[in-house]
Amino acid sequence: MDDQAAGSPAGLDLARLAGHLREHRPDLLAGPLRAELIAGGRSNLTYLVSAGDREFVLRRPPLGHVLATAHDMAREHRVISCLAGTAVPVPEALLLCADPAVLGAPFYLMSRVPGTVFRTRRQTDRLTDGQRRELAMTMMDTLAALHRVPPEAVGLADFGRPEGFLARQVRRWGGQLDRSRSRPLPGIDELRDRLAATVPAERPGRIVHGDYRLDNLLADAEPVAVRAVLDWEMATLGDPLTDLGLLLTYWDVLGDSDLAAGNAVADGLGPRAGFPTGAELIDRYADRAGADVGPLDWHVALGCFKLAVICEGIHYRHTLGQTLGEGFDRIGQLVPPLVERGLARIGER
Repeated sequence: MDDQAAGSPAGLDLARLAGHLREHRPDLLAGPLRAELIAGGRSNLTYLVSAGDREFVLRRPPLGHVLATAHDMAREHRVISCLAGTAVPVPEALLLCADPAVLGAPFYLMSRVPGTVFRTRRQTDRLTDGQRRELAMTMMDTLAALHRVPPEAVGLADFGRPEGFLARQVRRWGGQLDRSRSRPLPGIDELRDRLAATVPAERPGRIVHGDYRLDNLLADAEPVAVRAVLDWEMATLGDPLTDLGLLLTYWDVLGDSDLAAGNAVADGLGPRAGFPTGAELIDRYADRAGADVGPLDWHVALGCFKLAVICEGIHYRHTLGQTLGEGFDRIGQLVPPLVERGLARIGER
């Protein structure tokens, strides 16, 4: 066996990766390959790969039950390539492999960016009150910077179809739900139907991240800075308020309720973890983006629906034995309360 295959983690054949790099990026092969799965991600798999004194990051879809369009490696690679040089910090894109024959699925490589992913209370409790506030505000400044980037100026004019985006989001996540059903989910179809019947007027299309939250950032605490925005698998062109609605779903719905303690999605986020309120975050965003945000109840309800569907898909993969890492056994518990809170939000319209 090639010594570069020794110690291959699940989902990543190092011998095959080494062969591909020899052909396409031999400069990255500064020594035998080693890799480890980076814990914490709940969707695509992320590995830290080392080759001698070189380190880079590999992203690939999860094992099995991959929902259509939900794990598009070419999409992630394209958006971070196009955003390089803007005010939005992203890793350097190094290589895209669209051929599933190499590793069993498409993948891409990006540079390793130093920094911390603040995900758990163990991490965020070590921050001072001032650091937590500044980190949260810098997170919103970065999102505002993303939404200010003209898509056509960075080669992303055709990255999505902004017209009818919100209605398509409801249909898309409803379709993803139908492909992940494995148990009764009371109220989730009612939530989908209410969203579809009350779609608000849309904002002009901008680049939206699709899953923007604190633990999809690499950041420093001293001094506070966002080093890179990660996990662009759901990025597209659409209504920027969807990023705010989903952020508030993590921050206020999960992060400021009895769901916050110990859950694998939002344990270290939100007011219960000592961060500013969601309302303060929205005010900061509106100031930096120069935007009148307006009511966000519908967008938060959409965020609840979307996150419920994502959690249900992860739960389904876990029941099939197709997840890697810890915490997946509890993800399914978040779906019913997300549905309940989504219905409560859209009922306020």
